[in-house]
Amino acid sequence: MSIAEIRQSAEQKMQKSIESLRTGLAKVRTGRAHAGLLDHIHVDYYGTSVPIGQVANVTVLDARTLGVQPWEKKMVQVVDKAIRESDLGLNPSTSGDLIRVPMPPLSEERRRELTKVVKHEGEQAKVAVRNLRRDANEHLKKLVKDKEISEDDERRAVDEIQKLTDRFVVEIDQILDVKEREIMTV
Repeated sequence: MSIAEIRQSAEQKMQKSIESLRTGLAKVRTGRAHAGLLDHIHVDYYGTSVPIGQVANVTVLDARTLGVQPWEKKMVQVVDKAIRESDLGLNPSTSGDLIRVPMPPLSEERRRELTKVVKHEGEQAKVAVRNLRRDANEHLKKLVKDKEISEDDERRAVDEIQKLTDRFVVEIDQILDVKEREIMTV
């Protein structure tokens, strides 16, 4: 493995950590409705657990209401129950074959709890990025030990990987800052 391949691999993995953070933060409720909020909820569909998006159409009706329309009439009760029992604390109401899911306003205390959750997610992403830096540096040390690259090349590569790590940590901080402001906005 060459220096360029190690750097490219580290960068791709760090990018995946950022994408994972974005996915995790999308699940954190901000008081506004968005269709991705229900993505992690699974429903029982003929004995198989499937994501809600595979049995129903999830739409945003207005800023504080989601609409869930199951494709099969008999799935309405199952989907309603899955949303009620989820960890989101939502209370859907059914009218015909449309399930309305109102987003209750967040209290100040709940907003502060959510910012702690966001900070924790961000810290996990930073740890993942730093672990990737460590792994890349270990690969570089192995190349020096095997006499495939010089120590000067290793130092330059370590500096490059550090700059890459710093760039991703700054990006994580920016993502967290935006999400915290979004949560604290009433």
